[in-house]
Amino acid sequence: MDIDLLRTFLEVYRTRHFGRTAENLYLTQSAVSARIRLLEETLGAPLFTRTRNDIRLTPAGTRMLKYAEAILNAWNRARQDAALGEEDKVSLAIGASYSLWDILLQDWTHRLYGAMPHVSLQGEAHGPELLIRKLLDRALDVAFMFEPPQMAELEVHEVALIRLIMVADRPRLSAREAVGNGYIMADWGTSFGIAHARHFPDMPPPAVRMGLGRMALAFLLHNGGATFLAEQTVSDYLASGRLHRVDDAPIIDRQVYVVYPLASERKPLLEQALSFLAPGKPSRAPARVMAPAS
Repeated sequence: MDIDLLRTFLEVYRTRHFGRTAENLYLTQSAVSARIRLLEETLGAPLFTRTRNDIRLTPAGTRMLKYAEAILNAWNRARQDAALGEEDKVSLAIGASYSLWDILLQDWTHRLYGAMPHVSLQGEAHGPELLIRKLLDRALDVAFMFEPPQMAELEVHEVALIRLIMVADRPRLSAREAVGNGYIMADWGTSFGIAHARHFPDMPPPAVRMGLGRMALAFLLHNGGATFLAEQTVSDYLASGRLHRVDDAPIIDRQVYVVYPLASERKPLLEQALSFLAPGKPSRAPARVMAPAS
């Protein structure tokens, strides 16, 4: 099957529009229609229902979606591995939740690049559902996230702890004052939301909600207020006096987990790479925290 047919199918699904698909893939709209028609003829089933203002997947299209993504992921991974050239070169595809790249993984990949020159790195940032799907499809070797899945096909270890502290643009604020005026609610996941609600059950609705830590930080620096941010992220701002810690606010810890396919053939490589996650620690496998189902 022509890979370009699957790529076009996925782009139409993403855009819900043949014209925008044509623009994104540098094709004519008639070429997009021809590709979708050929794919439908090959499969023997319609993939989209077309109305004047809407394009939706048919039941057959919905079933085809996960296979198309898996095939394209496998093809892209095969091309990357084949392009390495050198016999001793090996690729390592790393995925992570968006915030974790800023807090933890950017420095780690820098260390890997210097310490493991035989490894070709590929980094991606996605939401947890897509990370899990890519792990199952073997499009990623390893992923880092706050709230890992409990699946028999995946191995999970705790590898780091992120301390979230409340900071504000003004000094000497109490936590009660901070959440009462100009508060920025940063989304650090479900566990954080539960802990936050337990600590501040009577707080008014926040002035602003931000889906990423970096978004909350940028808004705080520009507009003022208070929010919870990773201690590693704000240390320089605290030292310079640009931001101030809210001393009586609780610290909310978030565990970071590494997830990879069970019995991965790259496990020795992963264990070596993970030894560089915390500089100065001896090279060893992380402690097991979740066993696969029997």
